[in-house]
Amino acid sequence: MKLDKKDILKALENITVPGEGQNMVESGAVKNIMVFGDEVVVDLTISNPSLQARKKTEVEILKIIHDKVYNKAKITVNVKVDAPAAKPKVNEIKGKPIPGIKNIIAVASGKGGVGKSTVTANLAVTLAKMGFKVGLLDSDIYGPSMPIMFDVTQEKPLSVKVEGKSKMKPVENYGVKILSIGFFTQPNQAVIWRGPMAAKALNQMIFDAHWGELDFMLLDLPPGTGDIHLSIMQSLPITGAVVVSTPQEVALADARKGVAMFQQDSINVPVLGIVENMAYFTPEELPNNKYYIFGKEGAKHLAEDLNVPFLGEIPLVQSIREAGDVGRPAALQTATAIESAFEEITKNVVREVVGRNKSLPPTEAIKITTMAGCSAVKKK
Repeated sequence: MKLDKKDILKALENITVPGEGQNMVESGAVKNIMVFGDEVVVDLTISNPSLQARKKTEVEILKIIHDKVYNKAKITVNVKVDAPAAKPKVNEIKGKPIPGIKNIIAVASGKGGVGKSTVTANLAVTLAKMGFKVGLLDSDIYGPSMPIMFDVTQEKPLSVKVEGKSKMKPVENYGVKILSIGFFTQPNQAVIWRGPMAAKALNQMIFDAHWGELDFMLLDLPPGTGDIHLSIMQSLPITGAVVVSTPQEVALADARKGVAMFQQDSINVPVLGIVENMAYFTPEELPNNKYYIFGKEGAKHLAEDLNVPFLGEIPLVQSIREAGDVGRPAALQTATAIESAFEEITKNVVREVVGRNKSLPPTEAIKITTMAGCSAVKKK
């Protein structure tokens, strides 16, 4: 008996492709049908790679052609599997999320002396003023400054029982929960630990603390791009990083390296933006004058060059320094230009976090097992 290709196609419309919900003719799974008298050859491509799916499809084709077309047809089914390539995973190594903490923001700088800790403290109190639940981890093991900036140098974290386990309760002031190595050392005591000891202390302050529910945890990182930074990023899934710089060329060169560190393939932490500190000086007696002591808009131009957001600028104002020294961050000074500057920057940070969470998968902690993970950034 001579078979008709149209009859075979019509019969195959009764078979559904595994995992697709369409019949195999509609879906395009049937690539070719050849008829030679009572012999039929069906070339088929499916996306399900399992042996069970291939066998089931082959049996169904044999049965439907025998039932609907010709019960003595000699049928050959050639099944090819064309499974879609697996999507590459971003940051495959999962970190340890801290229960109750929604966003973790690292505040970094390429070099010391650019006001990173001052910016972190003022971001924290501004977020708290906006109604967010905020925590601050002073990750600068060798130069902790948050106890001074929040006027809590005499405080000590208490021990509390949480689900039968003893946890540290962070010190709180101005609506911000704080932990720092400064709470556990004497004012005149130098911390001279090697990297592993510093990393262990950080892990204890992160995971052995009862932070409760937080909208934001800010990490005040030490200057540079060293061991502490890697320890933090290996321990925590950081939402994003904020880089602080002054406008001068020396600071910008190091800020560029700070941004590059977060953007390395082996680290891959989103950079939320750059803050320009000490942008200009305005004398009190000449309120309309601006003196660009360290250069003009250097960090802004760097942000444009690196294609990262520019979060805003902070003027060089004596009261910002004085406020930090007495333990009351300057952003708490209501109805001032300083308060407005920090509010603008904080709003931009929040906006970038919201946008980042909508467009990117959650960051996962990195795993660096070889020196290659610490190598210089590859040139494009």
